[in-house]
Order: sequence, then structure tokens, then C-alpha cells
Amino acid sequence: MAPDALSLTNVHSFYGDSHILHGVSFALQPGSVLALLGRNGAGKTTCISTIIGFLTPREGEIRLFGEPIAGLNPERIAHLGIGLVPQGRRIFPSLTVRENLVVAEQRRETGTERWTVDRIYDLFPRLRERHAQFAGTLSGGEQQMLAIGRALMGNPRVLLLDEPSEGLAPLIVAEVGRTIHRLKQQRQSIILVEQNLKLALDVADGAVILNTGHCVFAESVSELKANDRLISQHLGIYQAT
Repeated sequence: MAPDALSLTNVHSFYGDSHILHGVSFALQPGSVLALLGRNGAGKTTCISTIIGFLTPREGEIRLFGEPIAGLNPERIAHLGIGLVPQGRRIFPSLTVRENLVVAEQRRETGTERWTVDRIYDLFPRLRERHAQFAGTLSGGEQQMLAIGRALMGNPRVLLLDEPSEGLAPLIVAEVGRTIHRLKQQRQSIILVEQNLKLALDVADGAVILNTGHCVFAESVSELKANDRLISQHLGIYQAT
């Protein structure tokens, strides 16, 4: 049986003496999108920080395609194949679009077609138009495209998207959704942290809900959509339309 793309088992994480994640367990299937949901302060950012190695769990296992990665440093985890699109984008403003992409390139065998600058430009034609422009002068939507493209240049086996629609206009949010759909069609494994519930449930296959650091739901999106009470209790109002 093939291993999960990414799995967390009984993960406990702390900031100092503050116990933030309490025995979190979930799994991402290869080639699928898993939405990591919850209200502000639920533990989503801590979970991403723990996966990428910014925070070392005090207990529990994290595995990337069966290989244990908990406790490794972020550079090693990135080298093994986890890419991060951080909240707030954090592109290099004084580098051009092309330079932002080239500086992030890693050659890795992922079992899928390797990401190149030209392939990123095919995914985001606007970046091709602005290839020589300083990244700091791009619009918010263009910077988000660049942040996603930069992470893909690392040829990640698992891509972490942390609030990719934050601060974007509705038309650009829809474009982010289409991009995630295209990546899923190309068998990219993705964990999506997202406050825009409609976007998350439109693109994801599975969902995990965190509440004060506890995992209260970890099933398919279809099961979540059918559970209005759970959505209302932990996420707020959701309309499928």
C-alpha cells in the first residue's frame, strides 16, 4: 500500500509553556488537496509551522511519503520535498519576477513533470508579461501568483498554501481557485489553509477542522458539506452557492 503524501500522528506542539496542538492526527493522500480549517487562533499556523520545521513537536510523528521528518530543520524538510507559500507572500521585492523564480529552483525527482520558469509562465501568463519587473511593484494578486510559482520551482512533493486568498479581490480569489484545480489535475499534493470557506470546499478533497489545537473533524469535503451543524459551530456560515 502506497504511503500517505503527508501524515501527522498525535502531534503536540508548544510555544514556550503554551500547549497549542493537542494530539493532532490527519493524512494527506497523494495527488489530493486537504483543507486545513478553523477559526483564528485554532492552531492552523502552528500546524503549518510544525510541518515545515519552524517548530519542533514535543510528541508525535510527521511523515513525508513514509519518511519521518519531525524535528528536522526547515532547510532539510524543504530539501526532502515540502514547499511553502507563506501567509503574506514574502516574495523578494527587489528582485525581478524571473529572479524570484530562478533563485528558488531545485531539481528533484517527484514522479511528475519538473517545474521550470517557462512552465510557471504557462501557469501564470501575467508573470511572463512582467518577467523583468521588480516583484515589489506587482499587484497583490500578481505577488500571490509569484509566491505560488516560487514554491513550485522547488519541485515540491507536498505544497503548503497558507491563506493564499487573503486580501485579494474576488476575481483574483477565483483565479487562485482555478490554479489549485490545475495543480490538482497535475497530481500535486496540497495542504490548503484558508479562511475563505467556499474556496476551500470548492477545491479540496478532504478537510480537517482544528478548534483550540484539537482536531475535531478529519473526513471528506462531501461529509463536511452535509454537516451544517459542524460548519456553524466551528467555521461560521457557509453557503454552497
